[in-house]
Amino acid sequence: QVQLVESGGGLVQAGGSLRLSCAASGRTFSSYVVGWFRQAPGKEREFVAGLGWSGSSTYYADSVKGRFTISRDNAKNTVYLQMNSLKPEDTAVYYCAATERRYLSSGYFYTLLNVYEYWGQGTQITVSS
Repeated sequence: QVQLVESGGGLVQAGGSLRLSCAASGRTFSSYVVGWFRQAPGKEREFVAGLGWSGSSTYYADSVKGRFTISRDNAKNTVYLQMNSLKPEDTAVYYCAATERRYLSSGYFYTLLNVYEYWGQGTQITVSS
């Protein structure tokens, strides 16, 4: 079992930056595929970014491409989401997710919620205009 805990959320003005962290405990998840998702009030949870176990494969939702960067530090068992140029529409609860799958055959699979076995509790991001 892996437990995921997100941190780094908060209130920020439009145009600002935040970095989310997702710390894993229970097992070393350096070989896991990881992802970030978000859920705004009244909306379904949606894919934000995904990262392969080696760190070389990254995938982003079109809405965040060029503004967000996903990365991992396997030595610290931590995944990050650097968010720049934040917009009010980025306001949501952000969730970290992980799957024991070492490899996904295409970027499409990174976007699917049911691919991931482990989820964090979420952290709120609010972007004011």
